[in-house]
Amino acid sequence: MSHMTYPEAAIIGLIQGVSEMFPVSSLGHSVLIPALVGGSWAQDLNAATPQSPYLAFIVGLHVATAIGMLVYFWRDWLRIIGAFFGSLRARRVETADQKLAWMIICATIPVGLVGLVADHETRVLFAKPVLAGVFLMINGGILYAAERFRTRASLQADADLEEQRENERGPLTRTTAAHASGQRAVRQQEVSLAIRADERLAAMGYRQATLIGTAQILALLAGISRDGVAMVTGMFRGLAREDAVRFAFLLATPVILAAGLLELPKLTGPLGHGIHGQILVGSLLSGIGAYVSVRYLVRYFQTRSLTPFAVYCVIFGLGSVIYLSVK
Repeated sequence: MSHMTYPEAAIIGLIQGVSEMFPVSSLGHSVLIPALVGGSWAQDLNAATPQSPYLAFIVGLHVATAIGMLVYFWRDWLRIIGAFFGSLRARRVETADQKLAWMIICATIPVGLVGLVADHETRVLFAKPVLAGVFLMINGGILYAAERFRTRASLQADADLEEQRENERGPLTRTTAAHASGQRAVRQQEVSLAIRADERLAAMGYRQATLIGTAQILALLAGISRDGVAMVTGMFRGLAREDAVRFAFLLATPVILAAGLLELPKLTGPLGHGIHGQILVGSLLSGIGAYVSVRYLVRYFQTRSLTPFAVYCVIFGLGSVIYLSVK
């Protein structure tokens, strides 16, 4: 790992930030791409080695990824965190924001406990390229099933959101978005829509939220997407696709931030010797990639499905398994 180059760190950092947001498994890509490139990449960037600094590096990049997400959702998190402390002062949960804050905590506990106990061992055990390819195909199957077998409740929730959006789409948002005042109006509308989305999420209750959060444990397997399984579980529990995506992103932020912070001491110790500059470069690109990706995906999933990502995961996973098995 002491020979990790700046190009390797930059490319892996960007891939981490982008693929963490897309439902295609960042860990799976971080394991597969060095193996597919081969040569020094396969040697320097081997996550399956028990004491691999590379594994600490890619998990450590989660801090930058989480920061990118926090930059995008900063207004939402200020509101949710403020509501959390408000509930502590009042010693009761009264508002939708307060309930959502506690739902996020409840949903984070299962994956947090499993991560503390088995995160490193599980990642090392399953972070092998061929296995990552197989799990990536499974991830594709999960995404496809989510769209193919949508529940009536989830489909109806989509239809209700679309009808609501059409009713609220006024002349201002269509004709003046290019002007400063129009941009402010659009931003205010986005804030209003986010608040209403969180009210809908709060209505689903603690049990549903915890179930969705627990699904993230599957992401310990390289090739299974954390956001993907959370989105799918939310849709199966009757959420509109758009709301399932939002809740998945809100859940992912504290989980990936905590995972990254746990790895930082390793990177500041002997494992990070000689690669601090590479870590900074990778982190910068990871944060930028996460911000741009989440900004794009929030809009993408308002009208589009998970199916293209399902097809990509199956094709890339299958191609990787075949290539790595015969080379």
